Amino acid sequence: MTHTRYALVGAGHRAQIYVDAITRTYADRAVLAAICEPNPVRAGVYADMVTGRDLAAPTVWAPEDLEAMIRDERIDRVIICARDDLHAELIVRSLEAGADVVVEKPLTIDAASAAAIEDAVARTGRTVVLTFNYRYSPRNSALRQVIQDGLIGQVTSIDFSWMLDTKHGADYFRRWHREKQHSGGLLVHKSSHHFDLVNWWIRSTPERVFASGALRFYGAENAAARGLAERPDRGTHEGAHDPFELDLRDDPRLKSLYLEAEQHDGYLRDRDVFGPGITIEDNLALIVDYASGATLSYSLNAHAPWEGYRVAVNGTAGRAELEVVERGAVLVDEGLHPVLDPSATEAMDAGALRPQSERLLVQRHWEAPVEVPITGGAGGHGGGDALLLADVFVGPGDDPLARPADWTDGVQSVAVGIAGNRSLETGLPVRVADLGIRLLTPAVRERV
Repeated sequence: MTHTRYALVGAGHRAQIYVDAITRTYADRAVLAAICEPNPVRAGVYADMVTGRDLAAPTVWAPEDLEAMIRDERIDRVIICARDDLHAELIVRSLEAGADVVVEKPLTIDAASAAAIEDAVARTGRTVVLTFNYRYSPRNSALRQVIQDGLIGQVTSIDFSWMLDTKHGADYFRRWHREKQHSGGLLVHKSSHHFDLVNWWIRSTPERVFASGALRFYGAENAAARGLAERPDRGTHEGAHDPFELDLRDDPRLKSLYLEAEQHDGYLRDRDVFGPGITIEDNLALIVDYASGATLSYSLNAHAPWEGYRVAVNGTAGRAELEVVERGAVLVDEGLHPVLDPSATEAMDAGALRPQSERLLVQRHWEAPVEVPITGGAGGHGGGDALLLADVFVGPGDDPLARPADWTDGVQSVAVGIAGNRSLETGLPVRVADLGIRLLTPAVRERV
């Protein structure tokens, strides 16, 4: 079998899922030929990982040499894990240099760069795959199946609340995501996952967005208003630490990727969540009108004491309710990211206030509620990550749930966040067709 030649662009923490897939699960069909990363330490971490698995070392390239890398290394596909505001330029350059693209969400952060991607795809005829792993999570797939099967009739409205806790949620306020110019804020970086789920669940497209939100918990002004004492600029320091501080020395992986690399670019991974310079919101609410006639009511809280989400989908024949508790309480000395074990009824000690759990209920008019089984597997997102990677590296098969996503899905998902950011700025509702992206006009959407 001929091996597909991959290049990794951006060598941060998220890149490992792809390096592992290429060098282990799909080593019979894929090879990591090159790494494009400006920081030599981070590039070296992954290059050493590859050679440590008895594979040929990937060559290392600077971002300005992306085209030469694709040409000289005969790259078939580029995997982009770089900072969000860099996605569009890297996608366009890769396509024009002759490579297909796999990109982490979000596709991009603003309307102009989304239009540039649209133009590049049209010019080159190449593919851009979006890795929306939430679609593959069994609980989310189960809700799609319920709606697709017509059990609740035509969807009329969706209530969607997402809670990020003070471990995971706080982490967005330590790193580059805290600056909207780099991430588009949580409405784009994080919520694009959620908006894609809604678009996919109800098989419709967003048309109008009205948003409200602000930075109400994190940041220097909020800390001062609550009378918090003066704090260190970063979490990696000597002496006592509070639960909001991240000391990079406590995590060998973060230490190698960031603390030992910061002398090359000055990037600090452990900034104080109550420090100055945060330009994103931590409390957000949106109303989204869909082409189908349905309305989404969405909220995001980034400082909740537990992590998970609640979705209620109302239809002409009934209602579906999905509740997911990924981490029932934030305890000191836990890891950053909660991991839900679908088979667990209680993941914490006896007496825990809120066990990890997931439950999908369907209640049709004039009938008692019925719980829909959710069957998970091993690995991240209840086995969903493995299914996603199979679609990326082997190719999608005939999926009745239509889970594989491309750049058009990426545009539809970030359109809600981009319109939401514009609404936050103006205080007015924003029509997505007015964002200046041809795909978002009704006539073009019908043809895609």
